Amino acid sequence: MKASEFKNLTDQELTLKFEETKKKLFELRFQLEMGQLKNTATIKQVKKDIARIKTILRERELGIRR
Repeated sequence: MKASEFKNLTDQELTLKFEETKKKLFELRFQLEMGQLKNTATIKQVKKDIARIKTILRERELGIRR
């Protein structure tokens, strides 16, 4: 997802999305270790999504962005 798509979500939706992406990252890492993962670039994309979500949540916490 793009950062602009995350910005339109509420804090609760972002928290849920954060948990989902963390679970997805865990599953991807497991698949990588088992040799089942074909496209390793998806791990990088998921990690960036997690960073985007955490950044937006922190900005809202500090009152920088609503």
